[in-house]
Amino acid sequence: MNWNADLYDQKHAFVFQFGENVLELLDVKPGERIHDVGCGTGYLTQQIKNQGAEVVGTDYSPEMIAQARKNYPDVQFEVADAGDFQLEGEFDAVFSNAALHWVKNQDGMMQSVFNSLKPGGRFVAEMGGKGNVQKLIKATKDTLKKYGYHEKAEINQWYFPSTGEYASWLESHGFRVVFASHFDRKTPLQDGDQGVSKWIEMFGAIYFEGVPGQDKQQMLAEITEILRPDYEENGQWYADYKRLRFIAVKEI
Repeated sequence: MNWNADLYDQKHAFVFQFGENVLELLDVKPGERIHDVGCGTGYLTQQIKNQGAEVVGTDYSPEMIAQARKNYPDVQFEVADAGDFQLEGEFDAVFSNAALHWVKNQDGMMQSVFNSLKPGGRFVAEMGGKGNVQKLIKATKDTLKKYGYHEKAEINQWYFPSTGEYASWLESHGFRVVFASHFDRKTPLQDGDQGVSKWIEMFGAIYFEGVPGQDKQQMLAEITEILRPDYEENGQWYADYKRLRFIAVKEI
C-alpha cells in the first residue's frame, strides 16, 4: 500500500493528535533510548525527543519516512518492517501508536520488539481493538457485494484483537502485561459528509483498487449514506473507533 503522506498530515492528523496522551503511558525518562514503531510522518517521534530521549522512528512506508525526515530533520528515521526488524543496540522502550493493527506478522513483530528491549524494558502501544470501525467496514463490504465486487468484500487488511487475545499473545512471547484497556473512542472526521470517503481513500484504498471511477464514487456515496444515522451529529461526522492500549514488560 502506498501512503499519501501529505493527505495524512492535512486531513488525518487525529491519528497522532489522539496519540499524544498515549505518551503519558510511555512516561519518557531523559536519556532513555526509545524506538517508535510505525512512526508515520514523525510527529510523536519528535515529541518523544522533546522529552529528552534518544529516539529512532521507523515505518514500512518510504513515503511516510520521507515526510518525517522533511518535517523533523534532527530525528533519526528509518524504513523498516515492523514484522521483522533489527536495529543496532538495545532500547529502554518500544512505542507504537495506531500502527500495530496493520502488521501482518504479529509473531515476528512481538519477537523483534522483545529482542530489541533491554531486560525490564517496556512495550507501550495503542492500536485498533476488537470492533474498531466495525460499522464502516460492514457498510463498505455490504456495498461492494451489492455491486458485485465479492472478492473485494472478502479483504481483511487489519487485525483488531480483544484485550484477552492480545495479552495472551504478548505473554506467549515473554512479556508480562502490566496494563491493558479496550475502550470506545468516537473519532471526528474532517470535511463533513466527505469525511467517510476521505477516510476510506486514506486507509481503505485496497477495497477499491481496480474499481472503475464511476462505480467507486457511487459506492462511496452509498456507504456515506448508510453510515449517516450513526456517524453524523449536528453536521460533525464521527467514526466508531475502539482502541486497545497496553504496557508490556520484558521479563528480566
